[in-house]
Amino acid sequence: AGAKDDTFNVLDLAEYTKNRPWWRKMFAPSSGSSAEKYNVATQLVIGGVTGWCTGFLFQKVGKLAATAVGGGFFLLQIANHTGYIKVDWNLIQRDMNKAKQQLKFHTSGDKMPPEVKSRVDEVVIFLKKNAILTGGFAGGFMFGMAS
Repeated sequence: AGAKDDTFNVLDLAEYTKNRPWWRKMFAPSSGSSAEKYNVATQLVIGGVTGWCTGFLFQKVGKLAATAVGGGFFLLQIANHTGYIKVDWNLIQRDMNKAKQQLKFHTSGDKMPPEVKSRVDEVVIFLKKNAILTGGFAGGFMFGMAS
């Protein structure tokens, strides 16, 4: 007698995109390259701003990571020198030789796996279709790394 009727509205994305041309233009699989959608100045600004943000963050995170890794190695060397830890160099040498053999085995063939090749092809096609946007991103990335 007191049961609540829960109803949900279902959003059909196919119907939603038919009614919203900007949505279809932005996210449809056959929407084409950015060169067809935006003028050169807009592409350069979008690429430059996103590249600068990426470069700036990459620089800050890179410095933090380098400090952490370098500090960790420094602390390990101090601990080794003072006798807190003992390094088994024979075990390290054996593991390094095993890793070298696995690398030789995996790199002996000149062919890329098909999954990697298809992804590389997709990236190359994207870069060719969006050369101006990519150039703006590369320039912005360099500015971001320098600032």
